[in-house]
Amino acid sequence: MRFSRRLLATATDAGSARPFRPAPMALLPPIPLYRRLLRIHRKKLDPQMRIMGDLYVKKEFRDHKDIDNPVQIIGFLTEWQRYAQELEGDSWREAKMDKTKIDKMSDQQIGQLYELLQAIRKQELEDNDPEFKPDE
Repeated sequence: MRFSRRLLATATDAGSARPFRPAPMALLPPIPLYRRLLRIHRKKLDPQMRIMGDLYVKKEFRDHKDIDNPVQIIGFLTEWQRYAQELEGDSWREAKMDKTKIDKMSDQQIGQLYELLQAIRKQELEDNDPEFKPDE
């Protein structure tokens, strides 16, 4: 993932008569953000969730390392940083996905989300019913 300091610069309302929005959070560069995510998983998630989360983070960062489009880079880093902040604050446990984010997803992303839902439901069945044997 190529980026420059210029991509990480943000607009502020310094010197203007009226503020246009609060200053956004500063984006972490990819490698420190990647390390932060894995560290948060180690501290906040149970072992099964951590394994799944770590694999997903590693795959996403690997898949996006060659992106050149600045808009995609900033969007990618912003969403992962927001995810990290939610995990640190425990606000993710009962959170629901925003409909506008779902509307922006591709068919492939919707399919991945559905597969994740199925895996979570299967795990819940196994956790709640020790006699449960999946698809024999």
